[in-house]
Amino acid sequence: MFIAASARLDAVPAPSHDDQPAGDDPARDDPVRDDRGRPPADSKLILEAIRALHGRLDAMEHRGTARHLGADLVPAWLRRTEGEARWQAATAIAVAIALQFPVPGRLVLLRPSWLLPAVQGLLLLVLVAANPHRINRESRALRTMSLVLAGLLSLGNAWSVAQLATGLVRGTEGSHAGPLLITGGAIWLTNIIIFALWYWEFDRGGPVARANAVSLYPDFLFTQMTAPELAPPGWEPAFGDYLYLSFTNAAAFSPTDVLPLSRWAKMAMTTQALVSIVTVALVVARAVNILQ
Repeated sequence: MFIAASARLDAVPAPSHDDQPAGDDPARDDPVRDDRGRPPADSKLILEAIRALHGRLDAMEHRGTARHLGADLVPAWLRRTEGEARWQAATAIAVAIALQFPVPGRLVLLRPSWLLPAVQGLLLLVLVAANPHRINRESRALRTMSLVLAGLLSLGNAWSVAQLATGLVRGTEGSHAGPLLITGGAIWLTNIIIFALWYWEFDRGGPVARANAVSLYPDFLFTQMTAPELAPPGWEPAFGDYLYLSFTNAAAFSPTDVLPLSRWAKMAMTTQALVSIVTVALVVARAVNILQ
């Protein structure tokens, strides 16, 4: 009986692919599948190789992108850079030296009146010759010479401010409005450059230390530090930024958009504001009195 049933089943013709409508046979529609609807072994290996290749390519692209953008993800003022250009600070110092010549001889520290500016100019020439392009050379001698130059500028201008204020209070200075305004303006502008120089020399250890990213904690908080997306990727504070800080503090007698963070920065800005108030108040009041 079993043999007869098997013979009858064998006599039934197998369904042909031509009898099935198109789209009903997955083996015909999928070229990577066999007659039983399963992908052959070779197709599986090919698919796994393609997936592995895509994974490697994605990993390589990710590593390459991270390497390319790694420097840009860290702000320039927090990483090592080539250092800022020398010309900004050198030009400002040269202007501060030149501004001492309009000051009358009776208000200067040393006689003859050209002696102190000559010494300052000599120090400036040595600094420029030793490091003419980028301020990135670590040297204790150059650092000391730069601070001595800033100190001589400060000492000479402080003496002139004291002598001018004393003369205005006693009435021995300011008999003519024009020369008084020129003298007061020269002293005031020199004071701005000097304090910009001090801010520039000591913020995060000075220009060389900033170029080498020695200190991570700034003494002055610039706007670009709080909003790095608004600044170019290579932005870092240069002498021009400290000159702007000094000018706004001398004109407004208070911080504007640059905030002092360390105690010495706050005390330095306070001292500059006091000097500026005394100079401007006395000179302007005396000049108005003369003009009236």
